[in-house]
Amino acid sequence: MIGDHAVKQPDVALVGAGIMSATLAVCLKELEPALYIEMFETLDGAALESSDAWNNAGTGHAANCELNYTPERSDGSIDISEALKVNVEFDLSRQLWSYLVKQRAIADPQSFIHPIPHMSFVHGADNVAFLAKRFAAMSAHHCYEGMEYTEDKRKLGEWTPLVMEGRATDEQVAATRIITGADVDYGSLTRSLMGYLGGMKGFAVHYAHRVTGISREPDGRWRLDLKDTKSGDVRSTTAKFVFLGAGGGALPLLQKSEIPEGNGYGGFPVGGIWLRCDDPQINKRHHAKVYGKASVGSPPMSVPHLDTRVIGGKHSILFGPYAGFSTKFLKHGSWLDLFLSIRPSNIGPLLAVARDNFDLTKYLIGQVLQSSRHRFAALQEYYPEAKPTDWHSRSRDSACR
Repeated sequence: MIGDHAVKQPDVALVGAGIMSATLAVCLKELEPALYIEMFETLDGAALESSDAWNNAGTGHAANCELNYTPERSDGSIDISEALKVNVEFDLSRQLWSYLVKQRAIADPQSFIHPIPHMSFVHGADNVAFLAKRFAAMSAHHCYEGMEYTEDKRKLGEWTPLVMEGRATDEQVAATRIITGADVDYGSLTRSLMGYLGGMKGFAVHYAHRVTGISREPDGRWRLDLKDTKSGDVRSTTAKFVFLGAGGGALPLLQKSEIPEGNGYGGFPVGGIWLRCDDPQINKRHHAKVYGKASVGSPPMSVPHLDTRVIGGKHSILFGPYAGFSTKFLKHGSWLDLFLSIRPSNIGPLLAVARDNFDLTKYLIGQVLQSSRHRFAALQEYYPEAKPTDWHSRSRDSACR
């Protein structure tokens, strides 16, 4: 256990030691320092699942470059409302981090965030026309001040040389760029927040502790059943408020809580596979997060992107995602997760995924059956001169969709 010795039942119990639980804990302690908070994590440290830097794209989803946030309306105009919502939410996160840096809760902002231009890149006449309209709509709003647009291949070559070199001279291409984008190492950020919390009175984190059950007590408090994964010891505690920040592991606990809001939810575990390049000679020539447009019939989650990542002071490039399928809900989960989560109340929704989302089902089957040659061909649409010897694959976390 790290932090205050648990001498009383907590006001708040947080399940999972990732970015969500750490952020919530910091906000609660800043607003109400007297709260007693305990956190429980199955693994031996913080941010070892979805929050780990290699398990997410690090974009922060500021809606600068993700084309699926700006759909085209039936009249041909571009709807930027969702992009604005996401952009404002991410800006609030940056304001919180700036505050925590000033409070010395985060010693060095460069330990987790770096300025990286965000770009949207498209090819083909229809997609170029879409991007031009999108740029006109977004650049008119102050949240996207400074966004640039070009169809000039020379300019594009300056912005992102790897994307342009080796490309057909007659190919119609366009891109937008905004230099205020960022690359975020959420694993490092989480560990900084946990270090800050560990020095506070009224906070404790228990690693290697699995929450095996959750139920409502007659007095309204929540009882959590706990198991020490090292010693096998079991105990329980109660809290006024419980936050399930355990990623895919939150679904079984939501079901055990038996709250009405949990009925009907099912887990559809979609894993992510990325190609990764660590060659410094290549990486130094790419300084951007370049998002493309999903192919016709593909779901938004399939949007390809060529991302600069800065992790532990080292630069790498990731390309993906390619979807995979796993019955695990977490990388460190059980192969039985999907089967054990099936309930009479969620069989219908699970079956409806295949019935009502044929494009998604078709896409997933195609992705799972893809060969490494087909995956590399997708990379070469964004980096024409890429060589297989410079890249290796890396799986990402499963996600309950």
